[in-house]
Amino acid sequence: MMQLLDLAKKHNFDAIPRDQWPMHLPPSVASGLPAQDVAVFSVRDEHSDTAQFSERYSFSLDDCANTLILRFARDGIEHHAAVVNLGSRRLDVNGAVKALLAAKRVSFAKREVAAELTGMEFGGITAFGLPEGMKILVDEEVTKRKFVVMGAGYRRSKILLDPNVLRGLANTEVASLTLQQA
Repeated sequence: MMQLLDLAKKHNFDAIPRDQWPMHLPPSVASGLPAQDVAVFSVRDEHSDTAQFSERYSFSLDDCANTLILRFARDGIEHHAAVVNLGSRRLDVNGAVKALLAAKRVSFAKREVAAELTGMEFGGITAFGLPEGMKILVDEEVTKRKFVVMGAGYRRSKILLDPNVLRGLANTEVASLTLQQA
């Protein structure tokens, strides 16, 4: 934890004390975050999107993890899943992701649907605090990083974490989900 706090300070933001998380995170996220290996901090809304965050706080896109909500059909029933990948990599939605979900068709959920389904702000969705039973796919490249920064449910907050924390989330599968880099 101390390494995460030191890293946060190096990038000019202060961690929010755990007892204040409920004021900065949706309730499901605040209760879903583990006590260890995570730090929560505030950002300005205009610096929340991955590219702007990376530029403003000098983080590589390789250290920024995005959580996206997908919509897919299987056995004639519509489902949703979350996928976590690095900002520097492109998801193989019609290959690896589709195969892992055993889906006929996969698409990104509409922003209104993603926000309503998760109870989070679009652009701040995170893998923590998702609806019970939702499948979470994590690209294996995420878990190879020493740390990652991801959304925290609201655009004005971010989570800095050891990416292996994601392995402990229910319904999570780590696999190769992105296209090979050129």
